Amino acid sequence: MAFDQMKMINDLRKAQKELKKQQIVAVAGGDDDDPAVEVTINGELKIENISINPEYVDLKDIEELEAWLEAAIRDGMAKAQEVAAEKMKPLMGGMNLPGM
Repeated sequence: MAFDQMKMINDLRKAQKELKKQQIVAVAGGDDDDPAVEVTINGELKIENISINPEYVDLKDIEELEAWLEAAIRDGMAKAQEVAAEKMKPLMGGMNLPGM
């Protein structure tokens, strides 16, 4: 029994390390080849980078930039949650945990 628990803990730690390395990129505004905003989130749901293309920044319409940031972060977080849930699913033994 203790061996099973240790294996599960080790598997969870390994999965967490792998999730930390996972990079999810979400974009908003501009076009697919040249987005206005790009947000990189890791599998632990932490924002690692935000890039803003200055060509799309209009200081007279800062609300548009804010909306792009919100959209990219929201989409990136949703994708990162899906990645994390898929990674952790086999380790949770079918448990349905909130947020996973």
